[in-house]
Parts: sequence; structure tokens; C-alpha cells
Amino acid sequence: MVPTVKLCNGYDLPVLGLGTFNASLDKTERAVKDAIDIGYRHFDCAYRYGNEKEIGSGIRVKISEGVITREDVFVTSKLWNTHHRPDLVVPACKTTLSDFGLDFLDLYLMHWPFAVKEGRELKPRDATGRAIPSDVDYVDTWRAMEECVKLGLARSIGLSNFNSKQIQRIMDIATIKPAVHQIECHPYLTQEQLIAFSKVRGMAVTAHCPLGSPGSNAKPDTPPLLKDMRLQPLTAKYNKTAAQVVLRYLTQHGVIPIPKSENKQHLEENYNIFDFELTEDEMHYISTFNRNIRICTFIEARDHKDYPFHIEF
Repeated sequence: MVPTVKLCNGYDLPVLGLGTFNASLDKTERAVKDAIDIGYRHFDCAYRYGNEKEIGSGIRVKISEGVITREDVFVTSKLWNTHHRPDLVVPACKTTLSDFGLDFLDLYLMHWPFAVKEGRELKPRDATGRAIPSDVDYVDTWRAMEECVKLGLARSIGLSNFNSKQIQRIMDIATIKPAVHQIECHPYLTQEQLIAFSKVRGMAVTAHCPLGSPGSNAKPDTPPLLKDMRLQPLTAKYNKTAAQVVLRYLTQHGVIPIPKSENKQHLEENYNIFDFELTEDEMHYISTFNRNIRICTFIEARDHKDYPFHIEF
């Protein structure tokens, strides 16, 4: 059984989840069903990922089989950048619920703090390849997200990929406080300041790209995280994979990792991280891997007034 953390509004969030970004449509439903059978109860999703129908189908099958009830699972989705305009927020949430085939979300996050041009194109670009902005202020978007809670569409709402100044702007106006902040976090990007800033304001922190997006190589002079030879002494000591050591590090680092996998063996390995504990010295050792390497940059939006990564944290 995965431990849980209590959110500021009293709901329980499992401290390990299944990420679904880039999950292939033909494998997603099977992966969700396998994950539920293994014990996963936290599913991190987003409208932008384009696979919420398949995820919802997998969840509903397991409910119909009596393996779980709706109350057993924690389902997160995210409001995409083209739907920030206040009149679009509640309809976007309803569309996601329809795709899932569920009556409510456990958590609805604002996927990014910046709005882009409304319309069917999810990543509108100009002739130079840069994101076409919308002038919607994310503060106004947040007020519309609060309506999702008031209407019973989402139990909790939160933020994703915000910086400290943007978080504070939301906190200053919110009548419903954000319960969760989702950020990129892994040993190459440890985010101590932003984690602390978020937590002191009452938010749990979930970590996307927790394994450093295996297969990507953010810097030519840096090995992919799971191939970093410095992890080998710990994998040997605990008889665990590099992924298991990293995920255990993150849970002890105070964040909730949401690794993505469609492979049943990897799903099982990622789930089995609560039967060992890293020492304080080992935690410090892994933290020294930090190089502030960011994988998920959304660089096409770097000129947007609300692009979050121009300040230190």
C-alpha cells in the first residue's frame, strides 16, 4: 500500500503516481489496468496528452470488475493553455470529465501559467515557430478554476510549472487555495527553493520527469540520469534498480513522483520503493548530482510575458 499525504483541504494524495505523458494510445488502457492491479491509485493526466479516454476506460473497467471503487483512485488532469480564458475553463473541465467517463476530478491543475491563442490548435505557432500568446492573466484563469470546485467538477485545484512570484500572485487573490504544485524534479534538477516555497504555502509538490525522461539527453556532457554511474553503489547496496533508487530519493526529498511506464515489469519496479530507506548521507550524495538541468522547457514560449523560467525559482 502506497502511503498518502493529506492535502490542505483534507483529501489524501498517494505519494507515488502513474504519469501518462506521451503514453501511446494503443497501450495506455492496458497500462492503467496493469497499474491498478499492481496497486497504483494515483493517475496523473492532462487534456494535452490526448489519452484521457483510454485512461478513463481502464479505470472504469477496474471499477466494474470490483477491483477498485471511484473513491479508491486519485485522478488528476490539467487545464491546457488554449483554455485559460475564464469562459472556457469550466467547459474544458467538463470535456475532460466526459473523456474520462467520470463524475469528478480529484485534482485539476493549471498546466502552465501562460495562455496561448484560443482555438483548435493546441500549440499555435507564428511563422518563426514561437508560441502565439493570449493576453489572459492566469489570475483570472484561477478564479474560473475555483468555479470547478464550487460546481463539484473538481475536489481540489492547483498549479503546475509556476515560479515563486507567480505562486504568490495566486495566493494573494485565491479564495480556494491551490492544494498541489507540480514541477519538474529529479536529481539533476532538485528544486530545493521552489519545493520549500510551495510547501510553506500549504501545497503538496508532485514531480514530473522524475527519472529524467529516459532516452533524452538534456546536455551532451551529462549521461541520462538512469545511466549515471554514481548511482551504482546504491543500486548494489539495496539490490534495487537505478529508477527505484531515484524514486525513493524523491519521496524522501519531499515530493511525489509520477513516473510514466507502459511496461508491466517497470510498473512493478517503480511501485516497489517503500521497502528500503536511503540514509541522510546518501540523500545528500544524490542531491550533489544537481546541475539545474531542465528537460521540460516549453522554449517556444520563452518570449511570453508569463513564461516561468526566467527567474531563479
